[in-house]
Amino acid sequence: MKLEKLHLPDLVLAELYKDSLVDITDETQAAKGLSEKSNQWFLGENKKKVTIVVNDEEAVYLRDEWLNFLSAILSACKLNLSHVAIVNYNKSAISYKDVQEKLSPSFFILFDVTAVAVKLPFTIPHYQMQQYNNCTFLLAPSLQLMLGESKEAKLEKSKLWLSLKKMFNV
Repeated sequence: MKLEKLHLPDLVLAELYKDSLVDITDETQAAKGLSEKSNQWFLGENKKKVTIVVNDEEAVYLRDEWLNFLSAILSACKLNLSHVAIVNYNKSAISYKDVQEKLSPSFFILFDVTAVAVKLPFTIPHYQMQQYNNCTFLLAPSLQLMLGESKEAKLEKSKLWLSLKKMFNV
């Protein structure tokens, strides 16, 4: 019998793929369902204790183009989404204390979020690293400024890359 001609009943198919097939009819409902199932207010698995905070009005966690850019940068730093926790400040206005208690970050990177907004007791210029409470902090402008091939975007990308190289010893 050829496998191409094998027909399984819908009930069997549903049971085989119950954890991997998802019908997403509304992005907001899907994101809400994910939050309700896991109470996960961040994207990623936080395996290497790297917390990344973004400020995105449009997405639950962050826009696809921002995620693609961030994934490429993380990959260059020998990291991936399983190593980090990405929090959208616009959807979860967290403080550093909250993050410290729940995620215990060793690295805390803020994109378009100020130190004052997360209630840090200090502020630093963009791309300058700061040690505090056994954690390395880095502030940067919005990921949106780093997208594209303009002279300005390339400059911002290079500043970020230099800081991340130093931060992660790449």
